This record gives sequence, C-alpha cells and structure tokens, in this order.
Amino acid sequence: MRSLRYYREHPVFIALNELNAMLPSLNRTPQIEQDVLNYLQALKKQHFEGDIATNYADRLSLATDNSVYQQLPQAILFPKTVADIVRITKLANLPEYQFLTFTPRGGGTGTNGQSINNNIIVDLSRHMTAILELNVKERWVRVQAGVVKDQLNQFLKPHGLFFAPELSTSNRATLGGMINTDASGQGSLQYGKTSNHVLALRAVLMNGEILDTSAVNSVDVLENIDTLELSDSSKRLHQTIAQHCKEKRAAIIKDLPQLNRFLTGYDLKNVFNEDESEFNLTRILTGSEGSLAFICEAKLNLLPIPQYRTLINIKYRSFDAALRNAPFMVKANALSVETVDSKVLNLAKQDIIWHSVNELLTEDEEDPILGLNIVEFAGNNKEKIDRQVTALCRSLDEKIEHNQDHIIGYQVYSDLPSIERIYAMRKKAVGLLGNAKGAAKPIPFVEDTCVPPENLADYISEFRTLLDKHHLQYGMFGHVDAGVLHVRPALDLCDKEQVKLFKQISDEVAELTIKYGGLLWGEHGKGVRSHYGEKFFTPELWHELRYIKTLFDPNNRLNPGKICTPLDSEEELYSILSPMRADKDRQIPIQIRDEFKGAMNCNGNGLCFNFDEHSIMCPSMKVSKNRVFSPKGRAAMVREWLRLMANENVSPEQLDFCKTEIKLTALVKRLSNTVQKWRGDYDFSHEVKAAMDTCLACKACASQCPIKIDVPSFRAKFFHFYHSRYLRPVKDHVVANLEIAAPYMAKQAKFFNYFTKLKVTQTLVEKTLGMTDLPLLSEPNLQQQLVEIHYQGKSLEELEGLSAVEKNDILFIVQDPYTSYYDAKVVRDFVMLTQKLGFTPILLPFKPNGKAMHIKGFLKRFSKTAQNQAEFLNRMAKLGIPLVGVDPAIVLSYRDEYKEALQEKRGDFHVLTAHEWLKQRLQNTTLQDKLKNIAKTDRTSDWYLFPHCTESTFMPNSPKEWQEIFGRFGQQLNVEKVGCCGMAGVFGHEVQNQKMSREIYDVSWHKKLHGKDPHFCLATGYSCRSQVKRYEHVVLKHPVQALLEILA
Repeated sequence: MRSLRYYREHPVFIALNELNAMLPSLNRTPQIEQDVLNYLQALKKQHFEGDIATNYADRLSLATDNSVYQQLPQAILFPKTVADIVRITKLANLPEYQFLTFTPRGGGTGTNGQSINNNIIVDLSRHMTAILELNVKERWVRVQAGVVKDQLNQFLKPHGLFFAPELSTSNRATLGGMINTDASGQGSLQYGKTSNHVLALRAVLMNGEILDTSAVNSVDVLENIDTLELSDSSKRLHQTIAQHCKEKRAAIIKDLPQLNRFLTGYDLKNVFNEDESEFNLTRILTGSEGSLAFICEAKLNLLPIPQYRTLINIKYRSFDAALRNAPFMVKANALSVETVDSKVLNLAKQDIIWHSVNELLTEDEEDPILGLNIVEFAGNNKEKIDRQVTALCRSLDEKIEHNQDHIIGYQVYSDLPSIERIYAMRKKAVGLLGNAKGAAKPIPFVEDTCVPPENLADYISEFRTLLDKHHLQYGMFGHVDAGVLHVRPALDLCDKEQVKLFKQISDEVAELTIKYGGLLWGEHGKGVRSHYGEKFFTPELWHELRYIKTLFDPNNRLNPGKICTPLDSEEELYSILSPMRADKDRQIPIQIRDEFKGAMNCNGNGLCFNFDEHSIMCPSMKVSKNRVFSPKGRAAMVREWLRLMANENVSPEQLDFCKTEIKLTALVKRLSNTVQKWRGDYDFSHEVKAAMDTCLACKACASQCPIKIDVPSFRAKFFHFYHSRYLRPVKDHVVANLEIAAPYMAKQAKFFNYFTKLKVTQTLVEKTLGMTDLPLLSEPNLQQQLVEIHYQGKSLEELEGLSAVEKNDILFIVQDPYTSYYDAKVVRDFVMLTQKLGFTPILLPFKPNGKAMHIKGFLKRFSKTAQNQAEFLNRMAKLGIPLVGVDPAIVLSYRDEYKEALQEKRGDFHVLTAHEWLKQRLQNTTLQDKLKNIAKTDRTSDWYLFPHCTESTFMPNSPKEWQEIFGRFGQQLNVEKVGCCGMAGVFGHEVQNQKMSREIYDVSWHKKLHGKDPHFCLATGYSCRSQVKRYEHVVLKHPVQALLEILA
C-alpha cells in the first residue's frame, strides 16, 4: 500500500493543489518617500485647492505616456488655478523641500517620455481647462493650459476662427502640451508651428514668481529695461537672454538647421523677429518641455477658417513613387502634402475607420494602392483654388496617360465631411501601426525625423536600407512638404537583444539625420532623445542652452533629465535606454501575456482620452477626468497586477480561468480575507477592482481604440480571479441570476411590481443589495400581450415540415431578458410589424443568454450558459430560418463574448439585429411596392435616432442603415451623435454608480434630447430607453415601434 504522503508529493497532486490555491494578497508595492508625504501634508495646509493623488493606481496611470518608457512618479498634483501652482512652488522653496523636483504634464500624448519622471508630477489637464477670453475682432483667445486643441476649435467654429497648428492627437492633446513641445503637423508650411501662434504666456517659475511674456520692443529690453512693467527677476531674464541671443545671433542663424520645425528646445533664433525690432521671451518657453517653468495660460493667435477646401487623393503603385512625386505637389502651391504607405493603409482597412473612407479611396484588387498622397488646397478665393486644382489634375491626367510616376489614379473632394473623414483616417494611422500582429510592435523612437524637403527622398531611401539591413517591419507616412518622416520600426522590447537593436538604430538614425542636415525631433519633442542634443549643435550653442536652463532653473528641479542640464550641474540627461515599460512586462510569463493580450497590447496612444462628450469612448474617463478610469489606465492596472502576481510566484495555470475553479471549501478563507478588506488591509487588487468597477462594459474600446483594447474582456477575467480570494457582494449573485428568475417573476408581474414600488422595499434593496431604481416587470406580460394580438406560434414538427418557399416568409425572434420581461411591448410591436409586412414571426422559447454573468465575472457559469444557448440556436439555425433579436447588446454578445468563450464550440448560428433583417427583406421590390401603398407619407415631423453605444461600436454602419430603412417607409430619420447613456445594463442601477451614471447621461444624452419631442425620439437599446425613462420621465420608442406606427 502506498502512503498518503506518496500521493501528496505526486506531481499531479501538487499541480491540482496549485490550481486550486488562492491567489495571494499584493501588498508589496513601491512606497512614497517620507519627505514627499511631508511636503504633500504641508501643501494641504497651504489651502491647495486641487487634487492630490498618492494611490499606487494613480501613480501608475501617469507612469507612461505614448512612448516606450515608464517611470513611477512619487505623487501627482492636479492644480485648479495659477494660485495653486504658486503654492506648489513657494512651498517647495522652503529649505526642507528644496531637493524635491517636479514635472509638468498635459495630455500625456508625447512619444518620447517628455512628461514622465520619477518625481512629483503636476498635471494641468484635469482642472485647468477653461477658455478665458475671446476677442473675435482682433482674432485672439486666452486659454488655460489644460484646454484640448479640438475643444478650442469646436468653441471657435461658430465665430469662423480656428487655432491652426494641426496634429494627429488633436482630440486629446492639450494646448499646454503643444506649447511645451512646439507641436506642428499637417499644413505647417503655410500655418507654421505652435510657437508661431503663441502671442503671450503666463508661467510660474520654480521660485514661485509669476512670469508674463509677450513681444516687447528690442531697444527697451536691451537699453531701457526699467520702462517695462516687469518684476525684477523677469527684467533680469528678459535682458540677460536678449543680450546673449543678440551677441550670438550670427552663430545661431549660421549653425542651426534651416528647417521650419522644432529645433533646439529653447528657441534661440526666434526670440527676435526677422528685423530684430521685437524681442519675445515666449519663444524660449515654447518647446521647453516643462524644463523652465509651469506654463499656465496662453494668449493665442487665431486664423479665419478657410471658406473653400479641396482634397485630392492621389494613388500610387509604390510608396517610393508617392514620395518622389510629392515635391511636384508642393510646387503646385498646395496647403499640405501627406504621404501614407501600404502598411498603414492595410491596417486602416482592418479598422472601424475604413467604413467611413472606403468610397473615397476606391481601388482595383489587381492594382492595389501601395502609396498615397493626400494633397489639400484651401483658402477664401474659390476661383484661385479651382485654378490650382484644375492645373494639378491636368498634370496628373497627362502623367497617367503616359504611364509616368506609377500613378494609379486620383479622387477629388470638396465637401467638408469627406475631407474630415480622410483626415480622421490619417490621424488614426499613428495608433493603427500599434495594432500589427505579433510580439514585435511598431514603436516610436525615431519616428519624427526632419530633413530639408529636397533631401527627403534620398534620406528615406537610406533610412529604409538601414531598417531593411536589420530585417525589420515598419510603416511609413509623413508631412513630405516639410521634410518630416514618420516611421515606427517593429521591435519586441521584451527581448533584451532587441533592446540593444533599439539603441543601435537610434544611434544610426541620429548620424544619418545629421548627414542630411536634419533633426531627430522634427515634431514630437525631444524627451529622452535630449541625450543626442549635443550632437546636433555646436559646443557654443549647446553652452547657450545650458546657460538658459541655469537662468530659469539653476537647481535642475523642473523635468530633470530633459533638454539639457544647468551649467556646472553634475547631473546627467536621461539615456535612450531609460527605464522602459518592457522592463516590467518582461517579468510577466509569456503564457499570461497571451491570456491578457488586451491589457498587454495597449501602446498608450491615448485615444480613450478623447475630449468630445458625444463620442462613445470612454464614458467613465470623460466624467471623472481620472485616467485610472480609462481603457489605458485599466490596462496599466492589470499589467501591474499580473507582474506582481508573477513576482509572488503565481503560475500561468493559476491565471487561466479554464483550469481553475473556486471551491466551496475555500469559503471560510474568502470570508476571512473579506473581513480583512473591510478592516482596511491593503491589497493592490482592491485598487484594480475599483478601476474595473467604473467600466460600463460598453465595448467602445474594443473597436474605437486603434489597438482594440477590449477592457470588458480582461475585466471579466480579473473579477473571476479577484473573487476567488474575496467574497462577492450579494448583488452580483442577484444580477447573474436575473435571467433565470425573470420568467417566473413575469408570471406574477403585478405581485412583484407592487413590492418593488413600495418605499420600504426600495430602501431595503438600496441598503442590503446596493441597487436602486429597479425596473418594473411588463404589465401585461409578453404572453398576455401576444394573446391580445392573436399571435400563434408553430411547433418544431410543423416548422420541419415546411418547404423552403414557405420558410422564406418566417423569422425566429430570439428573446432577451430585458425586452421580453421589462419592455415586452417592444417585442409585441416587432411581432406586429413583421406580420404587417407579410411575414410569420415565431417567438423562440426564452433561454438565458448569460451576458450579465460575463459582466460580473462568473466566467464558468457564463461558458455553461452560452454553450446551452449556442446548442439551441444552432439547432434552430439548421432549419434555414433567420434568427432575429431585438436588443443590439444581446445580439452582439453572440458575435463577441460567445466567440471568445466557446471558440469552435460556438457553432455557425447567426443572430441578426432587427435592422439587419429589415434591410435584407426590404431589398424585395414587391415589399417596396407594398410599403408605398400602406405607409403614411403625409407626416412632416422628423424622427431622431439615438444609437446604442455597443451597436455603434460593432456596427458603425447601423445608423445609416436605419436611415435607409426609414427612407423605404417614406420617412426622414436624423441620427444624433451621442455618447454612452450611463445605464449600461445594471451599472446605472448600482447605488455606488449613481453619481457617475447621472453625469454620463447629462453630458450627452440629456443635451441632445433637450428641445425635442420625445414622441419622435428613438433608441434601439433597452438600457438607453430605461435611462431616459428614469431621468426624463418619458418613454422612448424602439425604431421598430415607430415603423409600426407609420404602418398603423
């Protein structure tokens, strides 16, 4: 007989034990230095009005930007006013705090680590977002540093003005960030850089003094400084820098590259205007990357919006042909010439963005587009633009006729929507490169080099040879009119050998760029690339840069390690091999990385920070302004959670939910852990849980994000593992079992509704379950309503006996728990609509779908529920009768969550949304003729569609298709661009989410519904209709109900 010990020590037994082992508490996280904590405590006593963040989650959320680097800050300060920044700096000048350093931060969209550091981060993007003053007559605006570029232009549009410098991250980049990097992009030959449009700045120096800068008379600065109304330190800065730049003027002009781009970090050349009659210290601060002062407010020059714009998309058989043909476009006096290669175009074709531009970039499969020049003409003189466009088109026609320059063809557009769609695709191209398949991802580190435009084609040829020598994949595009190239070589920095290659390529590209008279940082700032700064400037100019740093920040306390160090400082600039995100990711086993691909693949592009309140991503981030509550923030939390788990020796098998199970025997231990949690015991998992709890699972990130970060997917996995250690709240069990209970409750709807409406019940449910505003069951219930309309179903035997022709007029309606039990009239009306159109609807028996289980992380139960439903629907699908669902969120779960959970076991069944089925059927000309006879066409009111966010995410064409359907009924349907409604299944019913749910609703839906007759407002989502009912006390129709009304 073998002993019990033998079996306990057997590898299989040990493995099983490991799988069932409880995940550990993660309480060993980097702590904040005591001196920093003392400073923050003192700052609170100084009546600091902003936010102070010290949680590990908050620090992690600002440890990265859009670069490959990662540095954990000590703390984050979110000032609300200029006075707050004065408080920060004044306090920091006390002897006990003089060793503390600070880094200003804006949108965090930099690609070179400009705004990340291991010190105290001062983030101006959360609160300092006011547009302070507008002077339309003089065409200027005064703003705070946290205003987003597109936010400003949206505000200016009614006044016919705009802030000109363009950049691909304009919907989340702050003006403070643009000023600090002297940003520029498309159209820069005509519009210039950010610094060309900054008239004045208000900044706070490290000594706590406010510095106001604007153009002043050069003679006054150099000879009569006392005539200027400036503080003593401001006079010293103005006069000293003016004298130095005047003395070195000849060397500055001679030795700096002759480019229209960001040159040095501190703009020595343009502090004087061309005739040197004016001096403007503002130009020193623009491009300084927060290394000289905190830029708080700016007065900006504005331009009139061009009345006429024309875009020509010129298609080529190779990228090289497009590049070499670009100077020809520049000579045609175009506003801008943007070149894109086939890799970027192919990635765009796989993205949601392509549906909006495929008609604008048509191609022959046998002659594909391998290069593209996007050429724009703009201005207020229509005749002049027409002449320019006609001349260019004539030249292109000649080239095509003679088979020159490998031109396939071109398309011309002068309507604003088409132009904006093309540029939206071009802007998204940067992020799309990060969605390339495989471990090696295109990354930014040599991506914005700039050379004189006449050298660009030869420079790119050598650049490509350099990259091809290392057998690297890469995508290229750029502002060829300005000589700027964007390229992201694909590297896997988790491989230490490729980190060496990263350094080698950086060094080689720096040398190549010097050879062609260019710069390594043509557009996206210097950041850690400041390491190469000395190579690009003469010793004399490099000394001047360090001298300026010494004047502003002698103790190197502002963004240390960037641009340059003060004279006599022994501190060094950051290395190109500064701490990287990959250093952390590398600690996570490959199997775990594969299991949590969504979190691992986030490249920090920041599209989830989109300021637009009517865009669907990301609702929780929009209203909280907390970057932890964004897809990027949540991805960072999960990556760190996985890393800490790996450091606690948690095996990949323990983080594979298919191989683990939560045992009842662990209940006592889970109860004990939960009690410890209530007592305040720290576990980083609680911070991750808090970030996940605010996710509405709207799935916008799964399609809108260029990297397709699917937060609800890895959120569900995290919940599964989190609750293997901690007990679930009772409400999670209630929500997960709702689908099972609803059919039984619906039979006694009056009884349950009576108790639901009682005040005492509502209070009890709020206090015990944490749920509020519970919906009422439909009265009469669905079965009773179907009897009223004389609906009759068919048995399975009857259906199997039908011929193919008879089946053609039948549809199966797949029930969902929300509409069937809480909004049954929608199902009834859909049945009636299909009958009126001449079809026979068959309501399939209700079976749980399981989406609520997935949202709450009951992954094992969800898989089992999904398997049962999939088997049933596959059986039905074999009859050859279309399956149709009413609620888009449930229908789309069959295509998403079911596919992920079941994979090949899912089968081939396909459930259509109501509009997909209607669209198919309305292709029938007989039905079209029938509609013309029965539809009421004497109505004059317009209908308004408020799309469900999940539907907009996965089916971007659905609003347009609903419009086509209403058109068939002789009706006009207007599509409202709205964000999330804030309900999102049960999210809006949870007490802890009430404030956020209401804020999300108010920011978009409430505004768009205001002033409209609710009778003509339509919403496809059950959640959306219930949210409107809750806050507006009106009931919106589903579009199928409106169509039925039209036929009635």
